Amino acid sequence: MSSDRQRPRRLRSVHSALAAQGEPWVWLTAGSLGTAIAMIVGLLALIAIRGAATFWPVPLEQIELTDGRRLLGEVTEQEVAEPATADNVGHPARMLIRTAAFAETGSRFEWVDEAAIAETSRPEWATVVERLEGGRLHGVPRRLVHGETTVAEGPAAVWDAYQREHPPARRRWREAMRIDRVDRGELQRQLRAARLAVVEARLETAAESEPVTAAEEAEAAVQADVAAASRRLDEETAALREQNAGWVVEFETASGGTTSVPLDGIVRAWQPNRLGLAGKAGVYLARWGEFLSDDPREANSAGGVFPAIWGTVVMTLIMAILVAPFGVLAALYLREYASSGPITSAVRVAINNLAGVPSIVYGAFGLGFFCYGLGAGIDEVFFKASLAADNQPVFGTGGLLWASLTLALLTLPVVIVATEEALAAVPNSMREGSYACGAGKWQTIRRIVLPRALPGIMTGLILAMARGAGEVAPLMLVGVKKLALELPVDGSFPYVHPEREFMHLAYLIYDVGFQSPDSQAAQPMVFTITFLLVAIIAILNIAAIWLRSRLRKRYAAHQF
Repeated sequence: MSSDRQRPRRLRSVHSALAAQGEPWVWLTAGSLGTAIAMIVGLLALIAIRGAATFWPVPLEQIELTDGRRLLGEVTEQEVAEPATADNVGHPARMLIRTAAFAETGSRFEWVDEAAIAETSRPEWATVVERLEGGRLHGVPRRLVHGETTVAEGPAAVWDAYQREHPPARRRWREAMRIDRVDRGELQRQLRAARLAVVEARLETAAESEPVTAAEEAEAAVQADVAAASRRLDEETAALREQNAGWVVEFETASGGTTSVPLDGIVRAWQPNRLGLAGKAGVYLARWGEFLSDDPREANSAGGVFPAIWGTVVMTLIMAILVAPFGVLAALYLREYASSGPITSAVRVAINNLAGVPSIVYGAFGLGFFCYGLGAGIDEVFFKASLAADNQPVFGTGGLLWASLTLALLTLPVVIVATEEALAAVPNSMREGSYACGAGKWQTIRRIVLPRALPGIMTGLILAMARGAGEVAPLMLVGVKKLALELPVDGSFPYVHPEREFMHLAYLIYDVGFQSPDSQAAQPMVFTITFLLVAIIAILNIAAIWLRSRLRKRYAAHQF
């Protein structure tokens, strides 16, 4: 009887001993960590695969349908048959074809049931054409025309002539565009500067004074010089465009019609069904080169994203330069100078709470304080001429500087908390040893504490850069722009105009993904831009981590 009563007690002691050893909690925590790592790796792998594969040439399929129609395009997605249920209508096995026939059908994609396909082939001369306007075109080259003269006819002859004539035509087109954007832009800046000088002279002195007369004479001279330069530029661009005029490539589409494309209006063309591995790699690298170095076109859904890359990197670096000193100084005061008390505790609680404030609130604050408050005041003091001339604010609107300051405020709590932890990790024995040698408070901080806390400070800065570079909501209010092809720099590069608006990769993802008129066509570009943004943030963080490791080896006596 007594042995029966003791047996349950023995079982309970075994279970309690197992729980006391912590084995279940080890497996639970390890499983949670593994799940988190798998989710992160899976997300990054999805972005990398979908983003990096966007520009790889895909074969063109010519599909003959049972109803007599013919399609020519890329197979972008395939779905197996799904039976109908009470909650789902179901669908047969089907595939999504990127036809690039928007002008004919009003759509660039079309779902095709596999049962409706009569025949599938891959035409040797099927060509993908990326145009400046109108999006993609799929067709077979038929003729190359110069004016009324047929230069080449037939797919093989047209393709050879195209490869010969297209590069010089594009060079002439780019030179004409450079003249229009750069040279004419510089002339317009000279005119505006001369005009503002006259307005400023009138604001400072009487209307008929000598400074006003001198400014008006200088403006007249500038106008004469600009007019002469404009005539010269008109002649240069007219000569360049005259050489390109009349060159047209005709393509036969899948429906049997003919589409004519100006030779200089073709960005790139390739025939994926004739390309080998080396040829596909060449097209792939060329498209990536355009994406990284060119301007966007087609409502940001095609072309390059260089202005957005520039804006993202420069804004992140300016934000880091602004947030680092303020965050470090605040943390130094709280940790090294401020005495413990209710006020210090309240400040720390406020800093921790600021880290949880929604980012759009920072954007509204930046718009009201920086743009409408501080910026408008700067305009009233230093840019009266611009306001009087055309009521155009300089600093009183969104710009690169205000966006960087707003994100610096947003990431300031991260830097303060990380810096405080780094300062607390420095042993007090080092401070006491410094005081014993006769050093003062500031000497100890500058020579002992800060060098050994630098790796931890860099950790906070890395976290701030990672968060600030991916923000969207505040930027929509304080400086980012849907399309800003002109970089906020002037001719004397690298002087930056911090008052100008700019493009940003995170906002570009939102614009292309949710504001594009054709979301299906924009989906590959969304993954590509996301992949690029993640890569840029990773590069910035790797550079900061490398610097942190150097500082740790040099100063830190132990890890923290």
